[in-house]
Amino acid sequence: MQPRTPWQALTRPRYPRTAWPWRSAGYLASGVVTGVAALLALLLLVVCSLFLVGLPLLLLAGVALGGIERRRLRLVELDPAVDPHRVPEAPGLAAWLRVRVREQATWRELAYAVLHATVLWPLDLIVLAVSLGLPVTLITAPLQLALDGHARPEIKVVKAFLVTSYPQAFATALLGAVLLLALLYPLAALAGARAALSRALLAPREAELRDRIGEVTASRARLVDAFEAERRRIERDLHDGAQQRLVALTMTLGLARLDAPPGPLADQLGKAHQEAGRVLSELRELIHGIHPQVLADYGLGAALADAADRSAVPVDTDLDLPRLPTAVESAGYFAVCEALANLGKHSGATRARITARYTARRLRIDVEDDGRGGADPSAGSGLTGLADRIAVLDGTLTITSPTGGPTVLRVEIPCRPLSELSVSSSPRTASSSAKG
Repeated sequence: MQPRTPWQALTRPRYPRTAWPWRSAGYLASGVVTGVAALLALLLLVVCSLFLVGLPLLLLAGVALGGIERRRLRLVELDPAVDPHRVPEAPGLAAWLRVRVREQATWRELAYAVLHATVLWPLDLIVLAVSLGLPVTLITAPLQLALDGHARPEIKVVKAFLVTSYPQAFATALLGAVLLLALLYPLAALAGARAALSRALLAPREAELRDRIGEVTASRARLVDAFEAERRRIERDLHDGAQQRLVALTMTLGLARLDAPPGPLADQLGKAHQEAGRVLSELRELIHGIHPQVLADYGLGAALADAADRSAVPVDTDLDLPRLPTAVESAGYFAVCEALANLGKHSGATRARITARYTARRLRIDVEDDGRGGADPSAGSGLTGLADRIAVLDGTLTITSPTGGPTVLRVEIPCRPLSELSVSSSPRTASSSAKG
């Protein structure tokens, strides 16, 4: 497996012959450059802070340096560093500053900028001077003697070793080559430690986890949307295909029954006509259960009212809902339908009530009955699968059912109404059309 960091590369026998020593040296050398630039910028911004404009500029400098350092990490770490910042919901500098000031990542970046400008880059320079500068100076001893020793054949290497002949110079060069090979290992180790510190401050583990969780949540939402689209496709195919053929068959059997003379044939046609009618009714119920047309056409409120009318137990309704995203409406509808089905089969209730509201950017539905209570959702109820489906939307399904009742099923799903979603997406559509 290919090493991902200098520390992993150090464990390989071929390490000196790979690019990792020079990547480590490049990382430390570029750290000197960015550190000097950060020091100059901080000195300038400290002066500007005397005029009450320094703090926003300091934050901006810290964020900018953090972005540069995360990209610079690719020199010694193949895995990209995740940007820990949140994206502002509103455009503009003011919204950006509000979000950044409230983030811990911003203050970590500012602390890193101060640390980098005052401590880290001098350490980078010292490491480079010892691990590369000293061996290179020793290796070039013969060249130094040739250039500087023509008047008197002696030179001082690194201000300490007196070389008076070419054999001594070549021996010094050999020592420098051995020392260079030996110091490549601590060079990579220190570069790895330096990169680990930068990653801990600028791309902490929780940011990576949050990014991955966001990806998983988005993929689950896409799966829910695909599931709902497949439901609608199946419902449409059954409605426009099999149902229409059954209607035509029922009409044909009815006409044939009318035209047939009285007798056994007419009786058989009558039985076939009745059976076709029953099959058509069952198919319509199946289509309604897959994705009711009232839910697609009129929304969750009308669909819940329709489900209450078809319930075996009398149901009172108190519904006040806007149009919501398709996945949210579908999850809420089928949760209520399952609750009404369980209510009619197991609760012994004589009456129930459905209350549905949209408040504080949350859909909340309560289904309450006056039954005997004692419901256990973990005992194989269909609500378990619905709870998982609601959890995909970051929602919750809870059941309170003490012995003796009442039983209350509550569905809560965070969402935004379609009116807000269409308004927020219209500027992007307009700008896209303008670009086109």
